[in-house]
Amino acid sequence: MGPVGARWDLKRPPPGWPFDSPDLALRGIRRHAPQLLHSAAVRQGMVHFRLRHRSLLLAALALLPLATTIGPAHAHGHRAAPHGDRLLVTVRHAGRADGTYVLRCHPAGGTHPAAGRACAVLERRTVWGRDPFAPVPPGRHCTLQYGGPAAAHVTGRWAGRPVDAWFDRGDGCRIAGWDALVPLLPNVRS
Repeated sequence: MGPVGARWDLKRPPPGWPFDSPDLALRGIRRHAPQLLHSAAVRQGMVHFRLRHRSLLLAALALLPLATTIGPAHAHGHRAAPHGDRLLVTVRHAGRADGTYVLRCHPAGGTHPAAGRACAVLERRTVWGRDPFAPVPPGRHCTLQYGGPAAAHVTGRWAGRPVDAWFDRGDGCRIAGWDALVPLLPNVRS
């Protein structure tokens, strides 16, 4: 038996507290009144806390199906974006390949003339820690050759990340970067 006002472990009753029968429990009330009042107040607070949070949890669970059907895109009057990756490819000065194309991957589609092959190339070039659309690093030594006036701008999302990349064929490194992304970018090799 502990001193009056001592804290008891709430997982176990105070020592000597008989819960076996009602008459023994009534006799034990006088002996453990301070501990009983403390533990009862704590227990009552915990029950109130549990009930309050349980009702909030049940209310949130009841609203969950409604939230998944409405979604933030519908709340503003816009259609939800399709699943998968989407890129907008704009090509200039490449002859017959000039234009703007939409490429969707997972599943492959859009207005790009070679959507399936372009998605496959991007999948192969997407490696952990490397950006398939990264520009040539500054300070890299590149050959002084000119691959033509073709230029491309790629925007959108790939692998869950935003893309905003420019490509041209102004030197050997940029030509190699362009050629590595064929057929996403048109084959304009001279």
